[in-house]
Amino acid sequence: MANLYHLLLLSLILISNFAPTFQTHLATTPPLPVLPLPSYSQLKWQKREIIFFHHFGVNTFTDSEWGTGKENPKIFNPKGLNTAQWVDVAVQTGVSLSILTAKHHDGFCLWPSKYTDHSVIGSPWKDGNGDVLEEFTKSAKSRGVDVGLYLSPWDRHDRRYGDILAYNEYYLAQLQELLNKYGSVNEIWFDGAKGSNAPNMSYFFDDWFQMVSELQGTINIFSDAGPGVRWVGNENGFAGTTCWSTINQTSLSIGNESIVNYLSTGDPRGTDWLPAECDVSIRPGWFWHKSESPKKLSDLLEIYYNSVGRNCVLLLNVPPNTTGLISANDIQRLKEFKSALDTIFSKNLAESCSVKASSIRGGKKSGFGPEAVLDNDHLWTYWAPKDKGNKEHWVEFTATKEELRFNVVRIQEAIGLGQRIKKHEIYVDGKRIAKGTTVGYKKLHRLENGVIKGRSVRIRVIGSRGIPLISSIGLHYDPYWHPIGR
Repeated sequence: MANLYHLLLLSLILISNFAPTFQTHLATTPPLPVLPLPSYSQLKWQKREIIFFHHFGVNTFTDSEWGTGKENPKIFNPKGLNTAQWVDVAVQTGVSLSILTAKHHDGFCLWPSKYTDHSVIGSPWKDGNGDVLEEFTKSAKSRGVDVGLYLSPWDRHDRRYGDILAYNEYYLAQLQELLNKYGSVNEIWFDGAKGSNAPNMSYFFDDWFQMVSELQGTINIFSDAGPGVRWVGNENGFAGTTCWSTINQTSLSIGNESIVNYLSTGDPRGTDWLPAECDVSIRPGWFWHKSESPKKLSDLLEIYYNSVGRNCVLLLNVPPNTTGLISANDIQRLKEFKSALDTIFSKNLAESCSVKASSIRGGKKSGFGPEAVLDNDHLWTYWAPKDKGNKEHWVEFTATKEELRFNVVRIQEAIGLGQRIKKHEIYVDGKRIAKGTTVGYKKLHRLENGVIKGRSVRIRVIGSRGIPLISSIGLHYDPYWHPIGR
């Protein structure tokens, strides 16, 4: 009997050592993405929210917007040029990328190009030995600000313009100069701007884009047709109230005015991730003019709500003056702008509330609960509802102390897994106060009726591609918002 007992005991030990175990502690997997998805460079670009443009060149000294190409390089003489000051202004405004017009339509080059003498070489500035691009890129690198460049396809000076082969070779040669000589470039700007009387000219955009990608692998290429970032379709700084980051790139072409509405809204059935950039100037013109002043703070805030607050990046032009500096009144307005944004968005009233949701993927301890919308990661942590069962998805906040008082609602999607939300509504104490379509990286509702008071706020998603994934929600108070008649 003793031997039989030991034999049974040994058998049990062997069975326990080799029997399969059922693990109950494994994490709930994230949902599948909804294609298409952004690239790493596109995600980095989107999170910048505001970037700078600097229009600077011979137009600065001729008080014009579009030069003729016949300007004498000797007029370019920014005696107090200080690109470090430009970069300081960017840093103080919270901007991490600045784009410079290396060459505008007049053909004048801000660097000593080997392929033309219509450049700083012919300028009295630094006796013809200066290089604005070199100074700009060094200043930016020293402060951790990334660099972008604009090289105008239209060139009103160069005699090769109109000769398709010769000019495309010239343009590609200058692209190689810029992208080989000045270090890392994070965005390059192409457009189709051209005067009605300009010679007929075909640009080899595909050749240009492939060369850019070869020389700068992580760069974002901007144009009407991408392939990294698309134009929003206007120069007012406003996106469409519906704005998808997805679009069909095959439907786009550079310089085609018939597609501006499509550029503004994007396409929920689009097969390409091509987010929109909203370009606008802090002044009426793109180049500095003594007679002009910066936009009012209220105008800049309206632009922000209608660009960044509509799933876009705001490209704000801040032009240096004839001395080579950002003007004091522009700097003051930018300080006011930055201070206003900090005032509005530094406090999230939702953080003091209790939060619940219609359902949670994987249950309460899955990591996909609604509390994820209140952390500091606005991209990779998110509330996810169950895949099946609920046709209506919502997140609700309830005040735990005094009632809430706000006039801005912020919603952000986890766009790393695709843009999903098609339609949403906002309710306070059971009454609908706002509705909208797309959300994307960021949707800002600046409430039309002004300040709202209440104890419960529900964000209701009533249309989406797949289940909605909300990464962040904010309830904010904007003291600068005073609706007419309120």
